[in-house]
Amino acid sequence: MNILVINCGSSSLKYQLIDMSKNEVLVKGIVERIGIDGSQIKYEKTGAEKKVFSKTINNHKEALKEMLDLILDEQYGAIKSLKEIDAVGHRIVHGGEKFSGSVIIDDEVIKALNDSIDLAPLHNPPNIMGIMACRELMPDVPMVGVFDTAFHQTMPPEAFIYGIPYEFYEKYKIRRYGFHGTSHKYVTSRAAELLGKKVDDVNLITCHLGNGSSVTAVKKGKSIDTSMGFTPLEGLIMGTRCGSIDPSIVSYLMDKESLNISEVMNILNKKSGVLGLSGISSDFRDIEDAAANGNIRASIALKAFTYGVKKYIGSYYAVLGTVDAIVFTAGVGENSDIVREMILDGLETLGIILDKEANRAGKKEREISTRDSKTRVFVIPTNEELMIASETAALVSK
Repeated sequence: MNILVINCGSSSLKYQLIDMSKNEVLVKGIVERIGIDGSQIKYEKTGAEKKVFSKTINNHKEALKEMLDLILDEQYGAIKSLKEIDAVGHRIVHGGEKFSGSVIIDDEVIKALNDSIDLAPLHNPPNIMGIMACRELMPDVPMVGVFDTAFHQTMPPEAFIYGIPYEFYEKYKIRRYGFHGTSHKYVTSRAAELLGKKVDDVNLITCHLGNGSSVTAVKKGKSIDTSMGFTPLEGLIMGTRCGSIDPSIVSYLMDKESLNISEVMNILNKKSGVLGLSGISSDFRDIEDAAANGNIRASIALKAFTYGVKKYIGSYYAVLGTVDAIVFTAGVGENSDIVREMILDGLETLGIILDKEANRAGKKEREISTRDSKTRVFVIPTNEELMIASETAALVSK
């Protein structure tokens, strides 16, 4: 079974074609700058040289058509007919409370996605555009929606409710939703395999650390708490996002800087985090290099980020009671031994003992705790596309 995985942003379309019989990626790439000058298609067939094509691409439908043409191309392609694509799996950021799992996309689902736009105004519209483009160009191919929020729908009310009048939850569904759910679910499943346990038997703390970051408490294979909230702005300090702050800061800044709410929200989402603290970059590699060279602000940014992760790990220990493993994943979590070491330093009292040599040993999947560590620690590269493809294949097979 061949599954096409689609992840649409406002001006981009990421894609992978996966042969599920072998869990093998046939082609992958991204269409960038859709509707913007300088559009290009990055295309990579497994075992072949990566290609970059420059072409004017005005909308997501054109982007999808160009990508499909390449997949079918005699010279570059991986299949001969669209009939060889058995289903399309779409990454959808926000499903609200309506979706606690992946679903076959039909008109009712699309209506529900449109109804949820208020919850994710930057993300859901391009997700919907991608779905509509696929439906038009591939009308006979079944489509599945896989939601970033779905994994966290198992959180109990005491974890997802906010301390505001309950009527606002009832009227507007203001609550903690959590994000990166597809990634947290994938590494939960993989960690269970490495532990030699069933998914339903594992307690984990999963740390998805990248430009956007979140930590999740997993009890018996299910999310019971997570750091991101109503939007991806809450929780950890991130690349450009401020993370959790006193809400009164918003009105204070509006008054002191004569800003409107949109301007303040732009600062909190795009000019804060390690970028705002360091004044250098939102890329953690740049922050680490600058801190190593004595830049005080970069050092503060790095310490503030790792301190925040450490606090979440400690608090989730209290919530879970027992923890089988801590998992690091995503760009920073997988690749930065410095960040991992800073986070775990001082957590020996929780039974976590880092094997520093294993921690620094490359970028592959591995255990980085010592043999006498009561809590095991893993680096597990995330694979959201494979998770989306697996969920899609399972639904379509039914």
